Formats: sequence, structure tokens, C-alpha cells
Amino acid sequence: MQRIGLIAGNGKFPFLVLEAARAQGYEVVVAAIREETSPEIESHGASAVHWLSLGELSKLIETFKREGVHRAIMAGQVKHKQIFSAIQPDWRLAKLLLSLATRNTDSLLGAVAKVLADEGITLENSTWLLNPLLVKPGVLTHRSPTEQERKNIDYGRNVGRQLAQHDIGQTVVIAESACVAVEAMEGTDATIERAGQIMRSLHGDASTLSRALTVVKIAKPAQDMRFDVPVVGVKTIEVMRTAGATCLALDAGKCLLLEGEKIPEAANPAGIAVVSDVAVNF
Repeated sequence: MQRIGLIAGNGKFPFLVLEAARAQGYEVVVAAIREETSPEIESHGASAVHWLSLGELSKLIETFKREGVHRAIMAGQVKHKQIFSAIQPDWRLAKLLLSLATRNTDSLLGAVAKVLADEGITLENSTWLLNPLLVKPGVLTHRSPTEQERKNIDYGRNVGRQLAQHDIGQTVVIAESACVAVEAMEGTDATIERAGQIMRSLHGDASTLSRALTVVKIAKPAQDMRFDVPVVGVKTIEVMRTAGATCLALDAGKCLLLEGEKIPEAANPAGIAVVSDVAVNF
């Protein structure tokens, strides 16, 4: 039986990869990140689960070599702020960090992928085993975007692509073609929550902007499908509803719907439109 490694971050993504890999006949060795991964990963049928700190790059390599792992998948979020927190990097990660000209996600994870490759461990696309969950083009919900929401989407995609070129974030929140919030290190859900707070504070001053928010989540122009792939779950819909967001726009073929049909099922009762368009890079 073939063996693959799973570098597991937080959320449901690692569990989906683990289940898909086992269903396709792979033995899975999990490298669970102590600061991020749910302890439930221990009870989902992996052949082995090894707990590592976020800074232990050498231990990750040693673990995979000892377990005979030559192919690995990185799945699940690692909060950007965690990477630059008080976690102590080992000598290998410290050396890697010092070598980076910029410390964004692509630079850091791309460098980690190169180190793994140099040690004989190939990092596969994180969607490799989950292609059915990649969002298809079209309207996913009962309701299509309104004319204003479409204008928000067009503007949001333009803003988002500009930001994504610099690997700043993947999500922007728009109201009446005005940019309300931009994602940085805090993550998508926190960005949406912040947008909702901003709009509530504006309406306290009789703002002329519509309360309804449009969330645009895009892939980077040269999205590396090995890591930091845009993902959406039911929780995102719940956060949108609380924040007053009425529309979600995604990039077809580049974004994972972690819970598949449960996402439109959650969006429909809330009156949220979910639409996916083919990304046009520039």
C-alpha cells in the first residue's frame, strides 16, 4: 500500500484529505501542527499521527523520512500571525526565514516546499484528492446576484486581483462598489466580521452606503495549488449572515467547498447568493 504524508493545519480540510486518501487506498502519516490541528485527527484512521510544533521543520523532515513518506499534502489553515508569533523556529526554519526577501505566504511555503523537495519529499497539490469539491462555474444558490451585487463583484475582483499579486490576502468585502474590508493576516472570517462591524458603526452615523455586503474570495493570479488554496465552509456562510453580507463570489476551479452541497443549503434560507465565475488573470 502506498504511503503519503499529510501536513495538517486547522479546520475540516485535513480531515477531508485524510478520508479521501484512505478511500483511495493510501496509508496516511499525519504531521499534526500542535498550535493548529484538532486533536480529533487522532481518531480518523491515519496509520500514524505525529505532533510537531509549527517551528519544527527538521523534525517534520525526519518524521516523514522515518515513516517512508516521499509524497505529502499540506491541508488546513495555519494562521499567518501564528507563523510570526512567539513560536521558536528550529535552525532549519530560522535559516529559511532569514533567506526570504519577503515574508508572505507564497514565499514562506514555497521555500518550505523546496526544502522538502531537496530532502526527497514532493509536496502535491492540496486539491489532488478532492477535485469533486472544487467549485464549478455558475450560480450555486436559488437566488442569483442582484445588479448591485454584480457591480460589487466586478469591483471586488479587480481590487482582489491587485492585492493577490502581492500575496496580501484572498478576500475583499464590498458595499455599493466601495471597499469596506481587505483580508491580511487575520483570515477570511475575521475580515467579514470586521466589515460587519464597520458597517454597523457607519450606520450609527446615518451612512449613505447600503448595509448589504458582498464578499469576494479569489485565487491568486498564479495560484500555487499546493498551498493556501481558497476554501469556504458553512461557517463562512454563518459569519456572512451575522455580518449582513448577502452575496459570496468565488473563483471556479480554484476554490474548495469544504462541505459541498451543505454550503448552498446554508446560504438559501439566509437569502445569500453564491456565485462562481471562471477567473480571468492579468
